[in-house]
Amino acid sequence: MSKIPKHVSIIMDGNGRWARGRGLERLAGHKAGVESVRAATEFAAENGISYLSLFAFSEENWNRPQSEISGLMELMIDAIINERSTLMDNNVRFRAVGDMSRLSKTLVDKIADIEESTSVNDGLVLIIFLSYSGRWDIINAVNKYLDKLRSLVASMDQPVTAECLENLLSTSGIPDPDLLIRTSGEQRVSNYMLWQCAYTEFYFTDVLWPDFRKNDFKRALDTYADRERRYGKTGDQINKIN
Repeated sequence: MSKIPKHVSIIMDGNGRWARGRGLERLAGHKAGVESVRAATEFAAENGISYLSLFAFSEENWNRPQSEISGLMELMIDAIINERSTLMDNNVRFRAVGDMSRLSKTLVDKIADIEESTSVNDGLVLIIFLSYSGRWDIINAVNKYLDKLRSLVASMDQPVTAECLENLLSTSGIPDPDLLIRTSGEQRVSNYMLWQCAYTEFYFTDVLWPDFRKNDFKRALDTYADRERRYGKTGDQINKIN
């Protein structure tokens, strides 16, 4: 744990398989996963991680059975209500990222309320990605940029740069992830933060999300600490900088 990443992101995968292995409905796995969210948040706060982001619901997840989607939305609303005091007591700031237009008004209102309540906190920033996809994020940023150009006709000949696009992404103001953890043995990013993860270190574990605990998180950080992040440079160049 000699090197602590500033931003750790987790693709929380395996809830359905966890439930199926116990003869339960998929929603039971999502409910069990709430405890893992709590454990991961506590671990991040205890170990000096500044940002913890969790991929909770993808744009593609809207294609799941309506009963599961409804149950998930109710679960998220309950979790936000139940965890408010814990977030405040532990100086955690909450932020949600994604296409809010597809969420229910009740959930959007709860999100806005807890974001405002925790905005005074200056400790760990907990980011939940809801109704999110990397492709949506990039397309949305490009459309925002075009809207800006239309309002400034004289600037229509200005090229699109990486910096201007980054400022228009839904994650503006959040540093790119240093480490991305995916549970359940799957080894893909599933349309998640495609732009932001360009130089992120990946860690894959077979542990299903409802079983993911602090010792599993520590194992991921230990692996991260053994890696050398070069960003396209050689090892000699990195050593000279250090």
